[in-house]
Amino acid sequence: MDYKTLKELVRQGEGKHLEFKLKTNHPEKIVREIVAFANTDGGKLLIGIGDDRSIKGLKYADEDEYILIKAIEKYCSPDIDYAIERVHIGDEYEVLVFTIRPSKDKTHYVWQEPETILSASIYSTPTSKIQTAPKRTYIRVADKSIQASKEMREILRRGRQHRDVQFIYGEKEQKLVQYLGENGNVTVDSFAMIANISRKMASKTLILLVLANVLRVQPDEITDKFVMA
Repeated sequence: MDYKTLKELVRQGEGKHLEFKLKTNHPEKIVREIVAFANTDGGKLLIGIGDDRSIKGLKYADEDEYILIKAIEKYCSPDIDYAIERVHIGDEYEVLVFTIRPSKDKTHYVWQEPETILSASIYSTPTSKIQTAPKRTYIRVADKSIQASKEMREILRRGRQHRDVQFIYGEKEQKLVQYLGENGNVTVDSFAMIANISRKMASKTLILLVLANVLRVQPDEITDKFVMA
């Protein structure tokens, strides 16, 4: 990538496939963006770009690249498929371009809460994952990387199995279609209430209908919404 192409890319602004970071001061948070790209449709992470689209660059790009690579190795699982480029914007400054490819058969996670993993261990030699720590999944929605819900995680996992999905169109499905016709979207909790079923059953049914391409999920930071496909 040359400087002209970089400027054209930055001019587009952040979106589903593009994220800007000025520095790698918080690599434990940046890996969320990388995992979200891998779990969705891929994207580019530009290091050295301000939120206001200003192209600042990095004076010590080697250090920033090393920090982020170590964070990816230690806190992302399974391994992320990505490539790195450098764009010179001056005699001493460069912009790092991380191109994250979408995963076709895996769901990626970030290990442990970011606040508890930030430490000098990023710079240590061992790169094994913190297998005993909790893990979270992130997906890309518009210009944000959000934590995936339980339903979204299951859709990601099962959606990559490429199997035909069958379901029975029963009473609860009839109530669901009627509700969607009147309201446009439904949540797991609202479906459980109108169909008089457990939340677990509501969740399972909605996931199945998404996998069968009857419904489409609209991920949200607060509550996912399901609409007709």
